[in-house]
Amino acid sequence: MAEAVIVDARGLSCPQPVAETKKAIKKTPYGEIHVLVDTMTPVMNVSRFAKSNGWMAEYEELPEGSFTIILRK
Repeated sequence: MAEAVIVDARGLSCPQPVAETKKAIKKTPYGEIHVLVDTMTPVMNVSRFAKSNGWMAEYEELPEGSFTIILRK
């Protein structure tokens, strides 16, 4: 199984995390993508975008307070 693609969108304001996720989805039509973000707003926006494109999305909060959104298809 291929390694997950990592998108580091920490420090980016909306809509940049969604734009970066869109680029990753175009390059990776299936598999796993991990999107790193700082706040809950991009968690919700990236998850909604990914689900509308057929990806499953879940997230986890990291110890330092940022989040990883895990996309699978």
